[in-house]
Amino acid sequence: MVQQRRFTLTLALALLLGALGSPASAADPLVVSTWGGNWKDTVERVIAKPFTQKTGIPVEFEVGGTIDRLSKARVAKAQPLVDITFTTTHVGRLYISDGLFQKLDLAKIPNAREIFREAIRSDFHLGVWAYVYTIAYRTDQVKAEITKWADLWDPKFARKIGLPDFDPSHIITVSALLGGGNEKDWQKGQERLRRLKPNIAAFFSTDAQSQDLMKTGEAPIQVMLSVNAFHLVEQGLPVKLVSPKDVGGIVGIDTVGIMAGTKKVEAAYQFLNLALSREVQEQLVQGFKAGPVHAKARVPEKLRGQPGVFTTPQEWKEKAYILDDETRAKNLPAWKEWFNASIVAK
Repeated sequence: MVQQRRFTLTLALALLLGALGSPASAADPLVVSTWGGNWKDTVERVIAKPFTQKTGIPVEFEVGGTIDRLSKARVAKAQPLVDITFTTTHVGRLYISDGLFQKLDLAKIPNAREIFREAIRSDFHLGVWAYVYTIAYRTDQVKAEITKWADLWDPKFARKIGLPDFDPSHIITVSALLGGGNEKDWQKGQERLRRLKPNIAAFFSTDAQSQDLMKTGEAPIQVMLSVNAFHLVEQGLPVKLVSPKDVGGIVGIDTVGIMAGTKKVEAAYQFLNLALSREVQEQLVQGFKAGPVHAKARVPEKLRGQPGVFTTPQEWKEKAYILDDETRAKNLPAWKEWFNASIVAK
């Protein structure tokens, strides 16, 4: 009798310890690094919550600017503080060259078989949505129609244009392309870009500043992120996005990679696969007004054919210009230095 009671007590203790151990493991969160604001909120709502419902694994976020998060990742390389990182495709190249991303096993990401080839950015990071930097302008303040990049140089647009100064990759590449070059021999566009200065009204360093300049009318024509322009349209501002006929929109592809050294590899693969599923891709399109990377994702009629929303291989080919990632990552410091000295400085 005594032996039976001891056995029962031991069994109960074992079950109790097991019960305590299981929730601790399940509560070990997957940490995702991404941008703040609407970007984090949408990723959390569209990907993280369904992921937790499906796996029982909670998701925590590290949020911040692109370069700030890269700097943190470099410091924590030996013991990464996050498991998955969203970043731009060219900065993703810096993660790769620094050994911060691990090579992906696509067999563990079945949905990767359905994404556009442009979203396969490398063996280490995959595109999750797309957009363009293109021309956007207020139709109530700019009466002349703008149809191509070359129109920006028209004298009738003097003191009307806003440009980003934190990353001039787009306008530098456009100038180079119009001058017969590209991002690799970008110097061919320098003189042309200098001639644009009389038409520049302002520079902006953040998305919020860009939108404010458009709202106030201080810079009613901008080289603008299509996602931001769609946001202003939704707010009722008379903003038109242009699909430039001469070069096309300069594509941005935000990507995701798994951090080297993470101890949650399998969970990370599940997260990536979910992010690339058709269902999640359709919700990301709705949330960001960006283009899907899943080739079969349904796109709302009002977004079909809009700048940055590519639904077929033909649209990717005809309406987009994709910078070479490595060239952009390598040249960006020099571009910023030249742009600040030659264009921003008076």
